[in-house]
Amino acid sequence: MTDATATTEPSAPLAHHRLGLLVGDGIGREIVPATRRVVDAAVAVAGGPDIEWVTLPFGAEAIVTDGAPLPERTLDALGDLDGWILGPHDNASYPDRYRGGTAPGGAIRKRFDLYANIRPARTLPGVRATCPGMDLVIVRENTEGLYADRNMAVGSGEFMPTPDVALAVGVITRAACERIAHTAFDLAARRRKHVTVVHKANVLTLTTGLFRDVCREVGAMYPSVTIDELHVDAAAALLVRDGARFDVLVTENLFGDILSDLTGELAGSLGTAPSINASARKAMAQAAHGAAPDIAGRDVANPTALFLSAAMLLERLAVSGPSYLADAARAVESAVDRCVGGGLATADLGGTASTTAFTDAVIEAIAS
Repeated sequence: MTDATATTEPSAPLAHHRLGLLVGDGIGREIVPATRRVVDAAVAVAGGPDIEWVTLPFGAEAIVTDGAPLPERTLDALGDLDGWILGPHDNASYPDRYRGGTAPGGAIRKRFDLYANIRPARTLPGVRATCPGMDLVIVRENTEGLYADRNMAVGSGEFMPTPDVALAVGVITRAACERIAHTAFDLAARRRKHVTVVHKANVLTLTTGLFRDVCREVGAMYPSVTIDELHVDAAAALLVRDGARFDVLVTENLFGDILSDLTGELAGSLGTAPSINASARKAMAQAAHGAAPDIAGRDVANPTALFLSAAMLLERLAVSGPSYLADAARAVESAVDRCVGGGLATADLGGTASTTAFTDAVIEAIAS
């Protein structure tokens, strides 16, 4: 029985979130604003306060306004945000003086130590896929390996002692292996409880052998999760033959980059392949595909990958934040599934819907 004299304190207002918006190049000018609309609709339906969007200079337009594709003021501003949505960048089309260094996306990952690149591959309802029933996640170590823009504190991991000899240094450390392994096993414990460690320790015995061994050690801390391992070439073959058998795959940088593009296509299209880059404190939503300059400005790009990447960002923010963010993430995923499952699709999935029409339909589905 309640005390009739008790008074009800007013509920504290929900804190709003500040998210960055980096539009980028090519189709980024279409899919990033579309993603903002979808996130706003989902948060509103979930009962949360409006997102505070902070649009920051990035890409070719930033070269014009700030003299660099990734201005220092953009990096400084990102540090004050909860997370951000990154559009694609087309650095191959930048003036020569901006092509030789670290790509803008890589510079952001390095600045904020976004060590985990999490890339799901799920066949959407109604999509004709090479691998029907695929529902896996590739967890890719994002800071080391053979990628020259990420594996050195100073300088590049690629160099040429003579004009006819090129060398690359691959870096694997126990600390980086441990934290990416924990990311993979934590994720698998919430899914189907199966982790496959992908390596090439039969040839790269010391480097990927260390990666394999550390993953095994971490895996022993998760008795509910089954662990197995594959060489990367065997993993690629089995993904094509029977991709639905996999749950979570954990691997180093280069292998993860290649395999996640493969699984995106096997699940239906890179246009539906989301990802986030994350550390313990920051997260960046970024579709797995590129800027697609050949179709930019034609209103035909598939925004699904970035919609689902933004949903992953909301879900991650919900871990230490309000539950409405998780509700908003589920609303985006459900709306995309219903639209695609109902036969609405962009050209890459065999449909005729424009970017705008697909976005409008997803927003309508969120509200319904």
